[in-house]
Amino acid sequence: MTEAPERPSRVDGRRTRRATPDLPRVLTDLRHGGHVTGDELPAVDPTRRRGDAPRWAQIVETSTPFGYMFDDLRGLFPAAHLPDRPAAAVVASLKALGTAMVEQPGDPGSADSAIPPIYTYWGQFVDHDLTANTDREDDIGVTDLPLQPLQPEKVVRLLRNLREPRLNLDSVYGNGPDFSGGPDQVPYDGDRLVIGPLTPVVSPPGPPGQEPLIGDDLPRENQKAQIGDGRNDENLIVAQLHLAFLKFHNAVLDWFAANPTSPVTGDGSFEQARQLVEWHYQWITVHDFLKTIADPAVVDGLLTGTIPPRFDLAPDTPPDEVFMPLEFSVAAYRFGHSMVRAGYDWNTNFGAPGTNPDRSPSATFELLFLFTGGGGLAGSPTLPDNWPAQFERLTGFEPRPPGTPDAVPPRFARKIDTHVAPPLGNLANEANDETSDRIQRILKRLAVRNLLRGYRLAIPTGQAVARSLGIPPMTRSQLLTGEDRPTPVDDALVDGGFLEDTPLWFYVLREAEALENGERLGPVGSRIVAETIIGQLRADPTSFLNQNWDPSQGVTIGSDPVDTIVSFLRFAGVHR
Repeated sequence: MTEAPERPSRVDGRRTRRATPDLPRVLTDLRHGGHVTGDELPAVDPTRRRGDAPRWAQIVETSTPFGYMFDDLRGLFPAAHLPDRPAAAVVASLKALGTAMVEQPGDPGSADSAIPPIYTYWGQFVDHDLTANTDREDDIGVTDLPLQPLQPEKVVRLLRNLREPRLNLDSVYGNGPDFSGGPDQVPYDGDRLVIGPLTPVVSPPGPPGQEPLIGDDLPRENQKAQIGDGRNDENLIVAQLHLAFLKFHNAVLDWFAANPTSPVTGDGSFEQARQLVEWHYQWITVHDFLKTIADPAVVDGLLTGTIPPRFDLAPDTPPDEVFMPLEFSVAAYRFGHSMVRAGYDWNTNFGAPGTNPDRSPSATFELLFLFTGGGGLAGSPTLPDNWPAQFERLTGFEPRPPGTPDAVPPRFARKIDTHVAPPLGNLANEANDETSDRIQRILKRLAVRNLLRGYRLAIPTGQAVARSLGIPPMTRSQLLTGEDRPTPVDDALVDGGFLEDTPLWFYVLREAEALENGERLGPVGSRIVAETIIGQLRADPTSFLNQNWDPSQGVTIGSDPVDTIVSFLRFAGVHR
């Protein structure tokens, strides 16, 4: 990590963000959902000697805070939290609940939603752009025993965010072109972001049933992606989406060159391009992503002010007071984990096994982890040329051909519900050979890890949050999933005493399942997720909200605005 340069204060007459001094913008060794301690981080300022200042003081100086959205509930700890009984019993019950959420053979499981898969991974990309956890002590994690809930004051004191909680694409731009070429920096070619090549593997004779595809890879050195956030190379879908952001930036510069007199082009500088990329990204995140996964009426109400927000930060809020709500990052925003499929209809080299017996019906979740830097790229130096994404299959743009065999996965995300796909019960690329078996079991079981982390970090219950928002809490019958007979999840809820005091992450999933048929978040989930993202944009004086910008003032495809995920991918040249 190196010191970030100050960015110019104006772009085309509008105010732009001045970078927080010293904020680390290139994070190469984090894992999704995990955290690192301060001692594990490299020096933020490499010119400082180790003894110049306390290590944690440097982290606090160069990071942003976490906090609680529902400060009234923070003051009620532990009354507004999980059952007040011996911590070991609560931990055992949470593990049982998390284990029951993972689908087993023969379970009815989750149905398909009407949401294209791209929304799952756009959401993951946004998460990595907003948050990266670090803490002062190992004991804020979930792998050490005895595991007990921490006082909220201690959580806020010990947990820090290595990202600015703004949708400013630090994960894409890193420290900018002035630092290109340095170790662990995002590489640039002038003002353009460097794109990596594919590795040819399908030239004759090639694997049976495979063909080379047009595409690219992230820039790499020794397989490691040279990007602003290593978590965006943990699975191939988010890696290829990150690549689309690199290409979108370069396409904006090409658009400037083709439209030199447009007021959108302005001075045609790197800063002008970056600001436009940010604004398109922010607009799409609110008006396409949020309005798909959350209640659009809640999103519009928060935008117009007809719904008074609980999380409301003014544009002149000092940077060290702009915090990331824990109820969002630790609980509600992890709704996307339930949308993950066990396999995807990835590109033309998959599917249709009836016509080609050598062709696999799907790119499994395990393979999508394998063909990344974290998975070793299956031994290839860069992404093999039979593995680029064909985003048409992930956006709902290209329908499944008639007569597609059932073995080929549908082109939809799973519903937002309390069922988790089997691969998330044993995550690839988690832990390592030096990690104990007990810790590996926790790290690899995503649902268990989510529940334990919410308990550890004193996240209030779903019922407490609903009451604080003035929303009627779900009833016992709504919380139970079995209509004719109890399910393992029902048993875990009852046995754990979680029907009256329900973990917020589970509550948000069950609310979506019971009240919205899994097609979008329910009232509590919609409020937390939409309020946080819109609140962070309101706190950013340079965001599209505060600059009164809309896509009519941006780059175009012909005369059409770039205002959806699909049009974003098309402009980037990765979608037909």
